[in-house]
Amino acid sequence: MSEIEGSTGAEGATDESDGVVFEIRKVYTKDISLETPNSPQVFTQEWNPDVNVQLQTEANKLDESFFDVVLSVTVTAKLGDRTAYLVEVHQAGIFEIGAVPEEELGPVLGSVCPGILFPYAREAVSDLITRAGFQPMLLTPVNFDALYYKHVMEAQATQEQTH
Repeated sequence: MSEIEGSTGAEGATDESDGVVFEIRKVYTKDISLETPNSPQVFTQEWNPDVNVQLQTEANKLDESFFDVVLSVTVTAKLGDRTAYLVEVHQAGIFEIGAVPEEELGPVLGSVCPGILFPYAREAVSDLITRAGFQPMLLTPVNFDALYYKHVMEAQATQEQTH
């Protein structure tokens, strides 16, 4: 078995050669909600919902090297014009990030951290939907790298249009 030099274990990694630090300090659920506004009537209808999933991320600097990253997942299932359920999970984490070059900080906060939080949010969404009496739903994996760079390109295009 090989060993990675500078690794501090499963909770994080440091690279002693350039002082880079990345550690997961805490993963927590910041907010969680479930609404089933048309229960119990929706349980008597044929189950073929239109499902909409929305993702959003936000990162806030807590101090010099600590960041709070929040991944918000909203899932809405509708049967026709009636909402069967609306689930919202704000999965958060506190990350220690040090000596990361400024140009790499955005991708770490906008892609790497949400990628770490997603499995927790996915489990919470699935659990809430099942507890509400609906068929289990498992969110498909998300390519946060692609989403981050799409967001960056859209922001650049918007900025170019305003100048």
